[in-house]
Order: sequence, then structure tokens, then C-alpha cells
Amino acid sequence: MRKELLIALRATVVTLLLTGLLYPLATTGAAELLFSERANGSLARGDTGQVVGSELIGQVFATPPYLQGRPSAAGNGYDPTASSGSNLGPTSKKLRDRAIADVARLRKENPDAPMPIPDDLVTASASGLDPELSPEAALWQAPRIARARGVAEDRIRAVIENRTEARDLGFLGEPRVNVLEVNLTLDQQFGKPHPAGPTAAAGTR
Repeated sequence: MRKELLIALRATVVTLLLTGLLYPLATTGAAELLFSERANGSLARGDTGQVVGSELIGQVFATPPYLQGRPSAAGNGYDPTASSGSNLGPTSKKLRDRAIADVARLRKENPDAPMPIPDDLVTASASGLDPELSPEAALWQAPRIARARGVAEDRIRAVIENRTEARDLGFLGEPRVNVLEVNLTLDQQFGKPHPAGPTAAAGTR
């Protein structure tokens, strides 16, 4: 019995060292060496170097001068501690009412945008943290952003198109636009919008 307990104890210690210490250290070291930026959260920084978010986690942009992301059912919106979908089915009245309210809001805030409204501006992702939009959903918002910033619409569209990412390896996933990256680029190129709104007329910058 004593011999068997010693064997079991040694096996437990070796397993703990291998899987609880050496393996995590090896994988963390490899990640830091090969993918350092992603291993540290793909953090995005503003002009002064301060961290303003992560390229992997969406956040709320509710004001007109910024590209806005998808609806989120994670907590109060894009809460990484409560990542989830709404779990509401296609027959849910609550889901239908929420979608109708979002459509009405989008039409009101984007009077110059073409119809119909792209689906991903009305539907939440499964995680509630999706940081990206389809190129169609991003370009759909260009008239509102241009008007709010007092710049020509084609300049806003150029920023979005330049920030559009292709399918991974040419065939995986779909083309996409990272909302935070576009908004940082907008501020870099056109300056941060004044709280009282743009001082220049649309199309003059």
C-alpha cells in the first residue's frame, strides 16, 4: 500500500510540473516570441500612446462622428465579463421589438444612407464582443460621419476601404472592418471632433 501511494504521489507531482508549470511557461513563451502583440491583448493606442481599447473586443461608439458597431447583448453592451448572445429566438417579441427600435434609430441618425440597412447593424453577435463590421455596414454609415465631421464623404469612404481586411489566407472568413481602427484613423486624419460639432461645412476639409 505504501509503495503504491508513493508511485501515485510521484505521478501526481510530475503531472503537475509538466501540465501546470512547464507547459504553460512554454506556450506563453512561444506566444510572446512569435505573436507578442496578440499575446498581450492586441491593444490599440491613441496619439499619446495611451491604451484606448483592444482590436479584439468591441466597444460602444454612440456619437455621429464615429463608426458604430453591432448591437451587443453582453452585459450593458460589450462587457467582456459577461460575453454572451441574447439567447432570444426568431419568435421572440423582445428580440423583434429591439430590432424594430434599432432600425428606427438607424434611419433617424442616418437620413442620407441608402436602404436597406445592412443586417449586422441590427443583429448582435454570439459573443456580444464582435469588434468588426462588414464593409457594407461600415460604408453605409459614411454619409453620417462625413456630415458630423464636416468632410467630403469620399474621404470617409477611403478611410474605411483602406482599413478593410480581406479573407484570411484568401478564403477563410469574410472581408471585415475593425471599428476601433477606423475610428482611430478618422481622428488621426481629420482631428477629434469638437463637442459642439464641426465648424466647417461638409465637404470643405
